[in-house]
Amino acid sequence: MSPLTFDFCKNSPMAKNPFSDVDNRKWFDRMQPQTLGIATWLLYINGAFATIDYIDRSNLYSAWSRFEFGGLVSLLACASYIGGGFLMANSKKAGYFAAVFASFSPFILRLLLKIDYPDLVSIRWMITQNNTIGFIFDVALVALLLHPMSTSYAKTWFR
Repeated sequence: MSPLTFDFCKNSPMAKNPFSDVDNRKWFDRMQPQTLGIATWLLYINGAFATIDYIDRSNLYSAWSRFEFGGLVSLLACASYIGGGFLMANSKKAGYFAAVFASFSPFILRLLLKIDYPDLVSIRWMITQNNTIGFIFDVALVALLLHPMSTSYAKTWFR
């Protein structure tokens, strides 16, 4: 053993990588409450559609990609859907926070577009984006993640 090797650092909880125990094959956790289980599936579905919108340049996430840092913000929002769902399935607090950010991202992006273009963006579009079904799913995702059952489970069991 060389003098620069410290064996006690390997076993220290401080030295452990918090993402070292993430299972790449675990995309859903059946042991979580139903609110988090449904939220995980909605995160994956919304993430797929947000990524398609970003690539297709036809909707909210692509509208932001035309700005200087908007493309990065849109890409971060799209990635937080998938990443949040995956890390929540692996019981990570970072995944829960990413999922909450992802669930609020459509509302935040629409509000910022309304602030930038007050004449072009109506209040109705800012709230629903003229898509009632999509709006219902966005609100459902926020409600599922902020439900008391979800928050208490995340506080207790997520690391």
